[in-house]
Amino acid sequence: METRNAARDTLNRPLRDLRISVTDQCNFRCAYCMPKELFGPDYSFLGKTEILTNKEILTLARSFAKLGIEKIRLTGGEPLLRKDLVSLVEELSGIESINDLSLTTNASLLPRYAQSLKDAGLSRVNISLDSLGEEAFKQMSGGRGSVQAVLEGIDAAIRAGLDLKVNMVVKKGANHTEILPMVRYFRKRRVTLRFIEYMDVGNTNQWKLDEVISAKEILDTIGKEFEFGPLDPNYRGEVANRFLFKDVPVEFGIINSITKPFCSNCNRARLSADGKLYTCLFATKGHDLKSLVRSNLSEEALTQTLSDIWSRRTDRYSEERADADNDREKIEMSYIGG
Repeated sequence: METRNAARDTLNRPLRDLRISVTDQCNFRCAYCMPKELFGPDYSFLGKTEILTNKEILTLARSFAKLGIEKIRLTGGEPLLRKDLVSLVEELSGIESINDLSLTTNASLLPRYAQSLKDAGLSRVNISLDSLGEEAFKQMSGGRGSVQAVLEGIDAAIRAGLDLKVNMVVKKGANHTEILPMVRYFRKRRVTLRFIEYMDVGNTNQWKLDEVISAKEILDTIGKEFEFGPLDPNYRGEVANRFLFKDVPVEFGIINSITKPFCSNCNRARLSADGKLYTCLFATKGHDLKSLVRSNLSEEALTQTLSDIWSRRTDRYSEERADADNDREKIEMSYIGG
C-alpha cells in the first residue's frame, strides 16, 4: 500500500501515528487521568452502542492507512477491559502499511491476555507504572490495583515476547522520590523506562505547574547515581528524548511536553472510543467520524474527509501554553487515551 504521500497539515506535519481509544472505562483511578473524586461509582460511561465496533474501527484504520498512518496504538481507559480486543488486534495487524501495532495498559489484566495479543499480531506494550512503593502507587492510582499486579503483567509481556516500555508520570509531592528506585529496578531488568512530565490534559486533574517535575530535574536526579549520554531520535516526531546508560546497554527516555514542547513535529491523530477524531491531545472538541461510518459513506469519501480534516490542522497547544486560556474545557485523558 502506498503511504509516501502522507496527508500534511498547515504546518507541513505528516499524518503517521494513530491512537485509538477502545474504551473510556478503567479499573484504576489515576489522579492525572481519571481522579476518583469525579469518576466515582455514579459516573456514567459510554453505552455499548455509543462505542465503535471492531468493524467500524477497522474501516477507519484502513482509510487512515491510505493517508500515511504507519503506527497504531490502542489505548483507553484501560483497553484490556474491551472483550473483543484480541480479535481487533488481529484485524488491525492485517493492514499492510501498519508496521507498529502497540497497546498502552496498566498491565493488571495482561497475564490473561499477553500471549493471545502477541499471537494476534501486537508488536509491543507501553505499561503505566508510577511507583514501586505501594503507598505512592496507591496515591497515584486512586487506591486501585497493586504494584505486584502490574509487575506480574510486565513479566507476562516479557514471557510472551512483546517489546516493552514502562511509563512513569512524575508528580511533585506524590511520587517524585520514586525516580531512582524505578531506574535501579528497570535498569537491572534491562527494560526501557520513560518518564513523563505531569501534563495539563483535561480539566478534572486540577493540574498545577508547580507540581511538574521537569526533565532537567529528572535527569539531575538520575545523574547523581548513574552516568548516561543522549541518543539520536529513532524517527522524526518521536516524543521521547532518549538516553543510554554508559555501563549497561539500557536506555531510558523523557517525554517533556511541558518544558520542551514538540508540537512542530507532532504527527499524531487520536480517535476516541465513540468515534470522534482529535488532532491534538489538548483539543476542546473533535470531529464526529462515527456518524460518517454508520452512514455507509464510501471508503473513498471517508478517506477524503479525513484528509480534509488533517489538512486544516493548526494545533500547537504546548508551544502556546503560556498564552493559552487554561480555563478552557479540554478533552479528558481517560476519554481520548493519552
